[in-house]
Amino acid sequence: MTSSPLIHIEELKKHFQMGGTTVRALDGVDLDIQAGTFTVVMGPSGSGKSSLLYLLGGLDRSTSGQISVSGERLDQMDENALALFRRRTMGFIFQSFNLVSSMTALENVAFPMQFTGTSIAQRNESASKLLEQVGLADRSHHRPSELSGGQQQRVAVARALVNNPSLILADEPTGNLDTASGIAVMQLLSDLHRSGRTVLVVTHDPRMTRFATHKIFLLDGHVVSEAEYQSAILDMTQTVPE
Repeated sequence: MTSSPLIHIEELKKHFQMGGTTVRALDGVDLDIQAGTFTVVMGPSGSGKSSLLYLLGGLDRSTSGQISVSGERLDQMDENALALFRRRTMGFIFQSFNLVSSMTALENVAFPMQFTGTSIAQRNESASKLLEQVGLADRSHHRPSELSGGQQQRVAVARALVNNPSLILADEPTGNLDTASGIAVMQLLSDLHRSGRTVLVVTHDPRMTRFATHKIFLLDGHVVSEAEYQSAILDMTQTVPE
């Protein structure tokens, strides 16, 4: 008997107006993602992959369709219920790191725990352990401006783990990194997957697929086959502007 998917998406649409044009960021997406997988969603800029991630994380609202995570309908929750669900279930990693510039690495990691009633001592202890886990124990008192891009992203990974989430959502986590730093972050995400977490990454970086157990390809708001995707990408690279 097949177990229920961790994530179930049905006829998901996200449309918005840009001037007089309706942009169909997602246009009828159906997906099932099982617990314990490392899923990479590939797509070029404008394909709808970030829209999908933000809807999955309850950070945006769909135009129509259903999203269920762990059997709970995100599209039927109000903002307070969504915030509580995110806190219990999800960890987010963003391309731009989203660190607070005036805070140290330790303070950035500890910050989300302020909303859980955790004492300062416990927050600092947990944050220190997480920074050690991502290899930054010696950078805990450095501010973002004193860290490399790769180090900032590892701080962001540590921050995403403060609530011990079962689901990690990452939006272009290597997008602002050099090659070596990008590979280090990919390996870190792979380690998190092997520790038992479900990881979903949206990216246009094909190197990420080496770590994936499952791959999804998006073009113009639709899920397509890998062959269709590769053909479209090839056409894009061969198109030379006049």
